[in-house]
Parts: sequence; structure tokens; C-alpha cells
Amino acid sequence: MKKEALGTFLVFLTALISGFSIFANKIFVTTIDPLVYTAIRGLAIGAIFFILSLSYNHWKIKKFTSVSWKYLISIGIIGGGIAFWLFFSGLQATTSGRAGFIHKTLPIYVTILAFIFLKEKITKKQMLALGVSIVGLIVLLSTSITPTQLWANPQLGDFLVLGATILWGIENILARKAMIKGENNFIVSFSRMFIGGLFLAGIVIIVGKAGLFLALTATQWLYIFFSVIILFGYVLTYYWGIKYINVSKAATILILSPVITLVLGTIFLHEPLPLIQLVGSVLILIGVYFIATVKSEFSRT
Repeated sequence: MKKEALGTFLVFLTALISGFSIFANKIFVTTIDPLVYTAIRGLAIGAIFFILSLSYNHWKIKKFTSVSWKYLISIGIIGGGIAFWLFFSGLQATTSGRAGFIHKTLPIYVTILAFIFLKEKITKKQMLALGVSIVGLIVLLSTSITPTQLWANPQLGDFLVLGATILWGIENILARKAMIKGENNFIVSFSRMFIGGLFLAGIVIIVGKAGLFLALTATQWLYIFFSVIILFGYVLTYYWGIKYINVSKAATILILSPVITLVLGTIFLHEPLPLIQLVGSVLILIGVYFIATVKSEFSRT
């Protein structure tokens, strides 16, 4: 399989996993503190990628990284740490619907940043595909949130979530840059999850919630276990995928995830499927189809 096709396929798997994850969260409800929950998942998944990284390097710790640690530490603190902190803080001051919509605008920032800092070639076809996908997203989510109200009456929580989303965009650029320089995707994934997990664990301790780590019940640990499996699949496929394709293309494909969630909810939970959501889903599918056919290239300028 050619690299472009392999990378595109891997990111499509990421979108499927993301859509399933949102669907699973409707079934497995947890009362775990979000920072504690995210810190544990990050450390657990980071440990798995650490083992995979060592295996890739034939267990030679001296050859662990091919790029400067400043890239890996930045990826972990920005994307795996501060962004999650802002996101969960924002969730406390806004609605999940507003936060979800703002987060799904990630491809816009990734595309702009990738064009500026990675010199990725952004064609008219790609811009049109991104535009159609965003319009589809707005239509799809219009039953739970009115974007015009979001812009007319923004809340502090909205700005925090927006800040988190932009930081995730920056992290995407750093991760892609590290891999362009020859870094392995396992090591990038390790830095994102483990360093980010350490950062969040430190925040939990600083704010006096360290006791929550020991207060987790067997049921909560079971939920964390299944969540770790799902998130591991997400991180594995996405960072492996952007090793081969432009990160602007990959981020846009992820807009497909709400459609996956909608389909699963309709089939297994018998949730209603309003016509407007169907129209939005079709627009997203059209946009993602065209973005999938875009070839990953760098600008000559």
C-alpha cells in the first residue's frame, strides 16, 4: 500500500474510533474527575508507547529519539497537558454542545498553521472540501447548538475551549514537524501522552486532589481500562497516519467522527435521525470524500 493511501486509511480508522468513543461515552457514564481520568489514561498509554518505542529502537535507550527533546516536551506539555487543562476548565463554564462544536473547528487552525509553518500545499479543492465539511458540521449540530448564538454571546468557557483547540492545532504541527525530521510516530505518541499525563498529574496534586487517585472504585478502574484501549487505538492510528500525509488533510478527515456517532446511536440506541442531521451528515461525507482524494504535497514557495 502506498504511503498516501496508508496514511489516509489510518486516519479514517482514527475517525471511526473517535466516533465510537463518543458513542461509548453515552453508555459508560463515569463520575471520575476529568483531570484525574485524563492523567491516568495519559500515563498508561504513554507507558505502552514507551515500550513500543524501545522495541522499535532495539531496546537501545541512547537512540531513543531522533530529534531534539524540545519537540517532544513541547508536544507533551502543550497538547497532552495544557490543552486538556484548558478544555476541562472550559467545560465547567460552558455546555458540552458548545465545547464540542468549538473543538470540531480544529481542522481550520491546523490547515492555517500547516500552510504557514510546514509549507503544506493547500489546494482550492482542499479548501472547498474543508468548507463543505464545516458547513455540514454546523448543520449536523444545529439541533443541539445554534452557532450564531455562540458567536453573539460567548462565555469564558468558550474561550478556554477555543484556546485548548488552538493549542491542539499547534501540537499537531509540532508532531508532524518532528516526524518530517525523522522521528518515529511511537516516540511522538509517547511524548504526547506520557509527558502530558505527568503534567496533568502534577496539576491534580497541586490543586489538592491527589487523594482521588486512591479513591477510584473497581467500576471506575474498569471504565478507565476500556477507555485506555480506545484512546490507544486513536493515538496509534492518528500519529501513524500523519507520518505519511499532510496534517491538514488528516485533521479534516476527523470531522467524520460525529457522523459515525450519529449512525451508531441510531442503530443501537434507536435515537431519532432528524432530516437536518441527515443533510449535515451527507455534506460532511461529501467534504471528507474530496479531502481524501487530495494528494499530500508541500508548497514550492
